[in-house]
Amino acid sequence: MSNPLAKLREECTRLLEEALNEAYPGTELPSTRFSTPPNPEMGELSSAASFQLARSLRSRPAEIAEKIAEKVSPSSLVESAEAVNGYVNFKADTGSFSKLVLETVEGEDEEYGFLKTSEPERVMVEHTSANPISPLHIGNARNSILGDCLAKLLKKRGHEVAIHFLVNDVGRQVAMTGYGWQLLGKPKPEGRAELWVGTIYAGVNVVNELTRLRKELRQAEERGKVNEIAEYQEEIEDYEKAVVELRNRYADVYDALAEKLPTIEDPVAEIVKLNTAYENNEPEAVKDMREVVGYCLQGFETSLGELDIGFESFDFESDLVWRNAAEEVLEELKATPYVFEDEGALIMDCDRVAVDMGLKERWGLNLEHEIPRLVLVRKDGTTLYTLRDMAYSIWKFGLADRVINVIGSEQRLAQLQLRIALAAMGRLEMGDNQMHYAYELVYLPGVKMSGRLGRYVTMLDVVQRAEKLAYEAVDIRSPHLTKEDKEEIARMVGHGAIKYTLLSVDPQKTVTFDWEKALNFETNSAPYIQYSHARACNILKRAEEKPEPDYGGLTHPKERELLIALASFPETFEGAVTELKPGDITAYANNLADKFNSFYAAVPVLKAETPGLLGARLALVDAVRIVQGNALSLLGIKAPERM
Repeated sequence: MSNPLAKLREECTRLLEEALNEAYPGTELPSTRFSTPPNPEMGELSSAASFQLARSLRSRPAEIAEKIAEKVSPSSLVESAEAVNGYVNFKADTGSFSKLVLETVEGEDEEYGFLKTSEPERVMVEHTSANPISPLHIGNARNSILGDCLAKLLKKRGHEVAIHFLVNDVGRQVAMTGYGWQLLGKPKPEGRAELWVGTIYAGVNVVNELTRLRKELRQAEERGKVNEIAEYQEEIEDYEKAVVELRNRYADVYDALAEKLPTIEDPVAEIVKLNTAYENNEPEAVKDMREVVGYCLQGFETSLGELDIGFESFDFESDLVWRNAAEEVLEELKATPYVFEDEGALIMDCDRVAVDMGLKERWGLNLEHEIPRLVLVRKDGTTLYTLRDMAYSIWKFGLADRVINVIGSEQRLAQLQLRIALAAMGRLEMGDNQMHYAYELVYLPGVKMSGRLGRYVTMLDVVQRAEKLAYEAVDIRSPHLTKEDKEEIARMVGHGAIKYTLLSVDPQKTVTFDWEKALNFETNSAPYIQYSHARACNILKRAEEKPEPDYGGLTHPKERELLIALASFPETFEGAVTELKPGDITAYANNLADKFNSFYAAVPVLKAETPGLLGARLALVDAVRIVQGNALSLLGIKAPERM
């Protein structure tokens, strides 16, 4: 893939070296970076080499810049150089640079900007990995959308990318769901599978908790414990509100659980029994648990499918349990000098591993911070999930050179301890190449979610609301469109609004989801960018002819700004992949939309003064269409041709 800006920079570097050698014979040009001048009329690229040379040449930067600029000879790509406040500004030849940029964009079309790596890797991106006991919610959406975008960026860079989902199907919560489903007679899902499964999980929890609380309330009343009575009554009231919400969703499911669970002598023991049977790979438990978990995963696929997000593989935690992978890891760790027994528990000294192996320096950690110890086995002999995570990581590296785990920032310590454990076991390269891609929470004003109470704003709810609001906006702006066209555009706009909102905020910052901002057609949103793309398509559609372009006519400052923006896309993409920053692409797309709208307001396109200028401006508009579409594709956002 081509990089027009790099070609211009290479030419400027060559001219700078020649001019420096002529102005100051024998002086070597230091490694220099070019920047973009604040005003397009000052040129396309600016060099600060004069400041770097000031000490060795014993002259003021302004004087050095003047002498260098005087010696710069024009070339086919560079028209002139000028000294400005110590900087050497280069002005590209309008015709040749415009031709280079616009014909490169047109020629490479949907591949323009996607510079390929010289060292392709096998990369695994694990994302979403939500517990299969309740529907995906807005918080999960950030994980899924970030993971999907990272995978798209890496694929376009030329890496071989696999997208995996770890199914956490082992543990009390999943067993609780499976047990509830068995009590209901193992029915097929009604309506939205993940919501139905979530109602079973929350229903079992609510019924069991209400049974416990009411029993403890009676005991408190018998003892006359006034404070305890008030606390129990408050908790019961909260659970009874949850009952109303669950019955509004699936009354038959909740009512059946409320009837049957209280008749079980010890439902908690039955849940533990089912979990143990599943972990022991007993056929009937395996059949039942995999079936109910499968229903929830089908729901996940439906919800994520609405946003065109999918996976190559669902990896089940139970498979790791059945092949004793965690036990094998534990034996390896016990053979290291870093695991010891403390009051019956097995502990790994993470800080000692990090110090002995120089991991703090190697991974850029705080040298003064003591990394907490990791409990591997509790006093009662039960293992922690971290051992299974270690086994899963080792398995993943059998398929990949690099692993990116998209997991909430609250898991920062656990993910660090996981990497340290890999290093302790002699798998330092795995520790080096495993990345925790952390992100913060998403807040919906006025909403408090709780999976155990069945309270959540599901991802599908958010998607459907976005579509509804987008339809209303499209209907106002384009009442002449058919209902089908409005619905198609509303889906593109609504889905884009969600993705852009969650990708444009730095992952380390929380997102407060604001519908008004997400669907703002005027600035910094997916609809705004999509509208600029549709505008470009509309201009091209209205053009009755496309004359031979006179690229030399693109002299207006707004045109030059737009050309530089188009030329910078390949390097923006490269940087976004290197740093894994989807926000760089959202910022670029928004900036390109700003510059295109400014250009459109400043100069006539279809009524250009000459046929050659018309052809050049149409080529410029077409390049914006292509590049904006390519940028949106990286974000998983569709680019409508009309809105």
